[in-house]
Amino acid sequence: MGRFSLPDSKPGGLDSPVTAKVMKYAAKAQVAVFRWTGGRVGSTWRIGAGFRRPVPTLLLEHRGRKSGRLFTTPLLYLRSGGDFVVVGSQGGLPRHPQWYFNLLARPDTRVHLKGRRGVPVTARVAGLEERAHLWPRLVELYADFAKYQAWTEREIPVVVLSPRL
Repeated sequence: MGRFSLPDSKPGGLDSPVTAKVMKYAAKAQVAVFRWTGGRVGSTWRIGAGFRRPVPTLLLEHRGRKSGRLFTTPLLYLRSGGDFVVVGSQGGLPRHPQWYFNLLARPDTRVHLKGRRGVPVTARVAGLEERAHLWPRLVELYADFAKYQAWTEREIPVVVLSPRL
């Protein structure tokens, strides 16, 4: 394990409510900085495997399926043709992230990128073959995705965000 690498085995306390709360507030801070700077700061992920190979980050808007409230979540993404591909890893936590369920209920939404605000997209979960094709590319982009998958019993969802005209 390198100096900036995550452990191969699941860290103790990962399932703790405290961990989820820390992730939530770190995400809120990243969203605020990204918005304030137009993505000049906060548009790349430099933690874990991203320390040596920074990973592009977008802001995903999603509307609460129960509350109807608008939320914004920073996510790492892979470009695949004209699409943006995101991963519902939630750092290897045992449950899918809320944004995933919100997109299942309301797939039409928007993303914000460095220098591009409010890009309309439609979300869909990658099918088995498409996921099998995308997953190795996602792990190449951010190696920690493989560790997150090893830490959880759920299959981490891969979501394709296709721009709408």
